[in-house]
Amino acid sequence: MAADIVGERIEQLRRRYGAGLMILGHFYQRDSVIKHADRVGDSLELARAAADSSALRIVLCGVRFMAESACILAGPERSVYMPDAGAGCPMAAMADPDQVERAWRDLGGDAAGFLPVVYVNSSAAVKALCGRWGGSTCTSSNARRVFEWVFSQGRRVFFLPDEHLGINTAEDMGLRRSETAVYDPRREGGGLARADLDRARVVVWKGFCVVHMAFTADLVMAVRRAHPEAKIIVHPETPSDVVRLCDAHGSTSQIVRYVEEAPDGSLIVVGTEQHLVERLAEKWRGRKTVKALAGSVCANMARTTPEALLALLERWPESLRVTVDPGAAADARLALNRMLALAK
Repeated sequence: MAADIVGERIEQLRRRYGAGLMILGHFYQRDSVIKHADRVGDSLELARAAADSSALRIVLCGVRFMAESACILAGPERSVYMPDAGAGCPMAAMADPDQVERAWRDLGGDAAGFLPVVYVNSSAAVKALCGRWGGSTCTSSNARRVFEWVFSQGRRVFFLPDEHLGINTAEDMGLRRSETAVYDPRREGGGLARADLDRARVVVWKGFCVVHMAFTADLVMAVRRAHPEAKIIVHPETPSDVVRLCDAHGSTSQIVRYVEEAPDGSLIVVGTEQHLVERLAEKWRGRKTVKALAGSVCANMARTTPEALLALLERWPESLRVTVDPGAAADARLALNRMLALAK
């Protein structure tokens, strides 16, 4: 079916379902999907939209952890669907619930003064552990605020699953590197010496985002040599040695604002998912120049196509409905709601 016919049919179905349907689209989706979304945003913005929605059907154009969060926050009276049920997140898969429970025991958990802070890029099962242990989820835009919430209670942070967001947040807050330790779930005791653990205020899980590992110090230095006037901004899932060479770092929404607020005539080089960079480049063409630090596409985000979205809206197959065990959902909701309360 031709692309214009697919798009027209999607819009016909959106009009038919009216207020009973809400389509949420993450910034990393391709334009041909994003144009059909009622709300577009980063993980925090989509979580808020799901929590506030009165639609009986919510379609999440993103990856599974986002759809699970929407399901948890929307409640059992609403149905959440994904156009492609196989769109997962490799980073989220790096934190297995059994591994996380073992790590909690290795660290000493609550008795050692830890509170878990779980990035929303995680499974519902891991979010449930976070809620059960009194912790909070976070996004890249509010990680610092959640860390401050933990420190205000005289506690220490156990952050997972992204090593780099955890380290960058700690460094942004002025913590010395010696106050941050990395727990490697593949090693006995996380590979941590007792002295390292005792002095750590933040322990981060050894996980990463494939998309943001593509950005290196060599790429940044090459831009500096070729375009000394350029401003460079990257996502905080990028390793710290790269982040510290750039002019700024921030969540997807913060990157969007950074580009918007840059003076006309600026050259902004952006290190994040390619679809967002291309959208920003097109939006500001003729006024500002936006370039990618490197081409890096999230293959799982790219699994959502207009054709898949249309097939979902036409048939609503049960295989594309996202559900979360009620017990896990209740615990995960505690962690998500703590984050939303802190983000106000």
